[in-house]
Amino acid sequence: MATEIATFGAGCFWGVEHLFRRVPGVTEATSGYSGGFVENPSYQLVCTDTTGHAEVVRVTFDPEVVSYDQLLEVFWAMHDPTQVNRQGPDRGSQYRSIVLTHSDEQRAAAEASRDQVQPRYERPIATEIQPFTAFYPAEDYHQRYYLRNGHEPYCHAIPPGLLEDLGLVPA
Repeated sequence: MATEIATFGAGCFWGVEHLFRRVPGVTEATSGYSGGFVENPSYQLVCTDTTGHAEVVRVTFDPEVVSYDQLLEVFWAMHDPTQVNRQGPDRGSQYRSIVLTHSDEQRAAAEASRDQVQPRYERPIATEIQPFTAFYPAEDYHQRYYLRNGHEPYCHAIPPGLLEDLGLVPA
């Protein structure tokens, strides 16, 4: 099985990771930091709003089961991409909406997808789309947070029926 990588930030990475793990074809989802300029940042440093990093999730997926375009649809649906430097109750640039692209094809797909979903929103989409440069995994206590702590995401939700509408059956 050949896998591909996608990287998304949509607010607190706990919920983003939890929701992408539910998508059939996603073989791994890892919380971490990306989009900034400080090497090997810690959660405490990222929270100072001085690293340029966002909380993101690196999604490893099987393109034979789920396409990058389908992952983009899940991404747009799980958060409000019109909010700047926040998502729900979380505020700061580390919670910004961002797609970090791993190829020219991903960049083109992300831009086309953004333009396609823009009419769903009254305000302009604020999501950054930029080339991926580096990923730093978050500390162990952030990984699989909701699974290990028995909670559901507090600021993310996949709308009912979305996975089915995309031809995906939840795992």
